Amino acid sequence: MQTDIDPRSLIGSKAFDREGTKIGTVDEVYLDDATGVPEWAAVRTGLFSRDAFVPLEPSEFVKDALRVPFDRTLIRDAPDFGVGRHLSPEQELQLYRHYGLDSPPEETAPDRDFGRLAGQDE
Repeated sequence: MQTDIDPRSLIGSKAFDREGTKIGTVDEVYLDDATGVPEWAAVRTGLFSRDAFVPLEPSEFVKDALRVPFDRTLIRDAPDFGVGRHLSPEQELQLYRHYGLDSPPEETAPDRDFGRLAGQDE
């Protein structure tokens, strides 16, 4: 994904799967604590549904919409960790595996959390 986009601009945008089918609306964006780069988005998948985490890499932000290059079913079946808190390294690894993506390189400090919410100070 383009790393020069303000992650707050993603919040409220519509998200679409690889077929162009709407999957929901971006509720939150999670940043990597080590780099500050937006890494995951929580997408509200329906009025009475839960948020599904989607990877921002290899997704694209085009014309005020998040294009996620995965099937809608895979997205809806993503592990549910709740929103509004950090993703642990173990949870992030589960998401990488779920989407069949390479894991991020290991950090030098093993106790660091990933997934700090955009717009929140520590």
